[in-house]
Amino acid sequence: MKSCGVSLAAAAPAFSDEEQKMAAGKPRGKTKEGTLSLTAEEREELSGLDSRLFGFLNLHEDGAKTETLLLKAVCCYESLILKAEGKVESEFFCQLGHFNLLLEDYPKALSAYQRYYSLQSDYWKNAAFLYGLGLVYFYYNAFHWAIKAFQEVLYVEPSFCRAKEIHLRLGLMFKVNTDYESSLKHFQLALIDSNPCTLSSVEIQFHIAHLYETQRMYHSAKEAYEQLLQTENLPAQVKATVLQQLGWMHHNVDLLGDQATKESCAIQYLQKSLEADPNSGQSWYFLGRCYSSIGKVQDAFISYRQSIDKSEASADTWCSIGVLYQQQNQPMDALQAYICAVQLDHGHAAAWMDLGTLYESCNQPQDAIKCYLNATRSKSCSNTSMLTGRIKVLQAQLCNLPQGSLQNKTKLLPSIEEAWSLPIPAELTSRQGAMNTAQQAYKAHHPNTEPVLGLSETSISQQPLPVHMITYSQVDDLSSPAKRKRISGPAKYLEHLRTDRDNLNPTQKLMLQQLESQFVLMQQGFNKGQNSHLPESNDEQPSFSTDPALYLQAASTNIQTSHRMLSSCSVTQGTAFNHLSHIATSGDQQGVCCTKESTPSGNRSFVPEINSHTEDKPNGCAGVKGLSNRVQQLMAEPICRPNSGDSTSPNLISDNPQISSLLIGKANDSVMTGAYDKVCSTHPEGHTKTNNSVASLHSSVISTAAPKSANQTTTLGVTSISSPHARLQTINGKGLENSQSSKKTSLSMISRKPDSQIIPSISVSIYSNSTEVLKACRNLDKNGLSNSHNLLDKCPPPRPPTSPYPPLPKDKLNPPTPSIYLESKRDAFFPPLHQFCINPQNPVTVIRGLAGALKLDLGLFSTKTLVEANNEHTVEVRTQLLQPADENWDPTGTKKIWRCESNRSHTTIAKYAQYQASSFQESLREENEKRMQHREYSDNESTSSDNTGRRRKGPFKTIKFGTNIDLSDDKKWKLQLLELTKLPAFVRVVSAGNLLSHLGHTILGMNTVQLYMKVPGSRTPGHQENNNFCSVNINIGPGDCEWFVVPEGYWGVLNDFCEKNNLNFLMSSWWPNLEDLYEANVPVYRFIQRPGDLVWINAGTVHWVQAVGWCNNIAWNVGPLTASQYKLAVERYEWNKLQSVKSVVPMVHLSWNMARNIKVSDPKLFEMIKYCLMKILKQCLTLREALITAGKEVIWHGRTNDEPAHYCSICEVEVFDLLFVTDESNSQKTYIVHCQDCARKASGNLDNFVVLEEYKMEDLMQVYDQFTLVSEFIMKVLHHWFYSCLIRVLTESYIYATFQEYCQSTGYTRALLCSRIDPAFLNYHVLCLSDKSGTAQ
Repeated sequence: MKSCGVSLAAAAPAFSDEEQKMAAGKPRGKTKEGTLSLTAEEREELSGLDSRLFGFLNLHEDGAKTETLLLKAVCCYESLILKAEGKVESEFFCQLGHFNLLLEDYPKALSAYQRYYSLQSDYWKNAAFLYGLGLVYFYYNAFHWAIKAFQEVLYVEPSFCRAKEIHLRLGLMFKVNTDYESSLKHFQLALIDSNPCTLSSVEIQFHIAHLYETQRMYHSAKEAYEQLLQTENLPAQVKATVLQQLGWMHHNVDLLGDQATKESCAIQYLQKSLEADPNSGQSWYFLGRCYSSIGKVQDAFISYRQSIDKSEASADTWCSIGVLYQQQNQPMDALQAYICAVQLDHGHAAAWMDLGTLYESCNQPQDAIKCYLNATRSKSCSNTSMLTGRIKVLQAQLCNLPQGSLQNKTKLLPSIEEAWSLPIPAELTSRQGAMNTAQQAYKAHHPNTEPVLGLSETSISQQPLPVHMITYSQVDDLSSPAKRKRISGPAKYLEHLRTDRDNLNPTQKLMLQQLESQFVLMQQGFNKGQNSHLPESNDEQPSFSTDPALYLQAASTNIQTSHRMLSSCSVTQGTAFNHLSHIATSGDQQGVCCTKESTPSGNRSFVPEINSHTEDKPNGCAGVKGLSNRVQQLMAEPICRPNSGDSTSPNLISDNPQISSLLIGKANDSVMTGAYDKVCSTHPEGHTKTNNSVASLHSSVISTAAPKSANQTTTLGVTSISSPHARLQTINGKGLENSQSSKKTSLSMISRKPDSQIIPSISVSIYSNSTEVLKACRNLDKNGLSNSHNLLDKCPPPRPPTSPYPPLPKDKLNPPTPSIYLESKRDAFFPPLHQFCINPQNPVTVIRGLAGALKLDLGLFSTKTLVEANNEHTVEVRTQLLQPADENWDPTGTKKIWRCESNRSHTTIAKYAQYQASSFQESLREENEKRMQHREYSDNESTSSDNTGRRRKGPFKTIKFGTNIDLSDDKKWKLQLLELTKLPAFVRVVSAGNLLSHLGHTILGMNTVQLYMKVPGSRTPGHQENNNFCSVNINIGPGDCEWFVVPEGYWGVLNDFCEKNNLNFLMSSWWPNLEDLYEANVPVYRFIQRPGDLVWINAGTVHWVQAVGWCNNIAWNVGPLTASQYKLAVERYEWNKLQSVKSVVPMVHLSWNMARNIKVSDPKLFEMIKYCLMKILKQCLTLREALITAGKEVIWHGRTNDEPAHYCSICEVEVFDLLFVTDESNSQKTYIVHCQDCARKASGNLDNFVVLEEYKMEDLMQVYDQFTLVSEFIMKVLHHWFYSCLIRVLTESYIYATFQEYCQSTGYTRALLCSRIDPAFLNYHVLCLSDKSGTAQ
């Protein structure tokens, strides 16, 4: 592999003789030039320090020596880079990133990591680098990229020592992104891991309980909270927080009992919480709300007062005080409290609404209108339409008043402008003044403090609870003013210094100069270019801020390090910069989303938005704290605008400008034109160095699958961290011999300690026999690799494909749908029909009139027949909103969204049939009423502007969709399944040419039939089929269905849209906005499926469907025996692993069954299957011998007929051959399977596990060796033999007899032979001969 410059070998002589330096009279650690250098002992100590120690080093107490060493190393590295003009080996930048990360210098860490990425083509093999980069992204609130980095760590190294830390952070980020299913999975994975972590198990359990509460699963949340309280030695802070949540949940949730009982329980829980933590301002506030709801006004006032004393200024508290005053008919006091609330939080919608109500009650409509308008402008306002209507009513009243009547009328309250200038309560002003004084004093004495917002240097035993439940506008909970000081935003502080420039002391003037220089530098970055993978449209919503002022939070060296304590926090207009991110909880709050916030000079900042509290149901919130690197309220990094030009990025802040420029790289560097252009470039959609698209995976396999020369190698795995190894040293493309003109360096790169996960390379190809493959694996010093990835040593982790280039013109974005019209049975069995459908150029094919041509009895699948056959059969029901097919609105009908609400329940066929019939009758009745009333508007809502305006306002009608009705039981559904055998072989449920028929077991809905019962508006949301297999769908009728289809090559674009809308492409329910797709140049096929039509969805095609009328559909999956289908299936299998999603089709199991049952003549398909077999064979042997070497017995278990493939019960990856089962599960014969990595996380030495073996190694070797490529000549001979048989044979029975006779003579099985012959070829000629002889097939 090529390097970028000065290497270890070149730099080592510069400081190999420390004694010479001492003899020369130089201080130890100094070179003759007077610069710092590292001793051998120091280099040895540093070699063990990388990102994996982040959060586990205590640099502020007993770790002062380590901190000094890290600072010295950073200085040495920066000196070396400066002297070498940046032409150093890429490992220098990686190690520099690690050291800066451990020092919590995030801007420098990001810069170094980005430079390493730009220089290291196989950066993805370095798990420590990916982990460090993920931590930096996490710190900057760039969740989108942090998730990608962490997922790649788990993909390249499932046994990574900080996997628990990664799962914890993934759980937190998915929780913020409202992907609750993924969040729960990662929290559970973190919980079962016995490795050390920055959070305790009880804290992780609290997150899980809070996750249930956020999803409104209140009974599950209550049970989890109460179970947590039963834990022995529960920390006081955790106990207080749990009790606080239980109390607030009882106050808000009606499902937990009657009003009196709920409030009594809530007060008891909150009082117990205050016993555990008397200084919790949040608990005092909640207690005040409870007292207020039961009419205990005096107790409520006392609690609110305590809340203000404990938690300083809270807009929520002042708003609640205002409500109390208003209820007590004290309007002036209420006005003052409301003004306090909105001054603390200008966007506090509830306070503005209550203030408007107060003015309206005092007959001051003009002031009320102003307050209501302010409420509607708040992004937390949830009832904008109601307020807008109220504003119109007040405006109409003003228009009807006599002129001058308002001026002559005495006002009960000051106007809003006058009230704004009223003095606020003394306790608030005094506390704010004390805070500002303390803050400025701190900054004056600590000018170099970085904005560290975490607990990275706190020991594990001292880690506090990371969360605290808060309301929308609750400010940082400074329970003790002596311990905590409020931190204002750096931009606000800069403005303050500027306005008071003449009165500043020298220290403050220096501080102002530093802030201004960084602000100017950062602003310059906004006029520079950015990489193609960054958002290109100004309308896009990135994950982090674009406000230049916000960068000062990260770049400024004058911000206080916050004390590591539990706190409450909120978003306020002027002081949001240092707040934590909020996580939604009870009430109407659904989570956190990034929304646009208007800023000066046209820039936009993006902040997580939380719904405001209302007096009836304010929302508690969990602020994520206590992690080594906490989730912040705001992303403090800017995004460069997509303008052309080179840039120096403000992310590359360094004390030395020359170092900054070297880290950035040359302006004309084709790899990296600016460091922030690489903020997200570890995961670029349009990468220029390598093709990182998922679609490129198997092309790499195919191109390298031929026999290799002796000097070519195939690696068994990847390195987990950077390791020293021989490289071809180059500088800017020149050999090492040409680099001697560069400046001499005085520092060598620190050698990394060898890692146990590094796997040596072996020379073997897919054309080697099994003995050679296993011989190459014999002496690998490895503990096993149970979750190795089939394609990992050929290319980086899978990524979605970029949008095809060049983009289609706008007039090509609605292409005609490929349709075939059948007139006879012969047309259905015509061989080109099969070839046309499986052609990758056709994402979808509609076969019109299939049922009529084949005389299919669709009545067997009608609702009436289904009820008569099995009326108690289970039906999964999805409750949805009735909407136009080409639009998807939020429940209020105010804006178009991608999220498609679809709640799950269950019923029976008989009950759903009753609903289906009643829905039809109701529709007829409504239609008759319309005719009776002589309505003149059109019934077609899609063309009626009048109706469009009406439906956008909502509310929408609720409908029920009966889905996933299993028809696999051939005893219950014998007639129905027999009828489907009339279909052509390539679309049948079971066929020798169908990959899914070789699984050997049932996968419901894939290799079995499923039925769907629909009413108008029933939606199947957007998706690709499981593992990208093809799909067959027949409309039974009587109504139609409307389909939307996007070609497979554009699924990456739809995945991006889902991420921007906080949706999981694989797991969430989403309905694309066609306007978004057309704007992104995505073509959409749109067509109507009528009764009797068959829709063929090709491999990987994205589609979504809506019923136009009342109808039933049947569907299943098929897998054509083609290279394209297998390639897409394996790619999705790997993508699912990266996303921690279970693959429904076990591709490893399927690949071995294919090798047993079939032979192929397609070289591409053969090489892909053979390569996967080789990888699994090596993996099985390596793991088996490692277990035996470690003294672990492998017990023979075998397999039974029709036994399904096995998956890990924890992480849901496929487990092949060697199953890790707990002792208890094995003794009870329940066989709960674990993969090796999950088993080791639960028990490092596998003491509580037994290992079961399903296949003998000899059997696998035999299957591997016998799977060979069949020549085209042999295939043509077989085709010719069958064709000659068909000429002599006139009936199907005789064909079958001849078939059996040939199979017996050749030793082939019937299924194996069928797989070699095109089924369409056979069926078509049988049909032709049968028609000529007058005999039916």
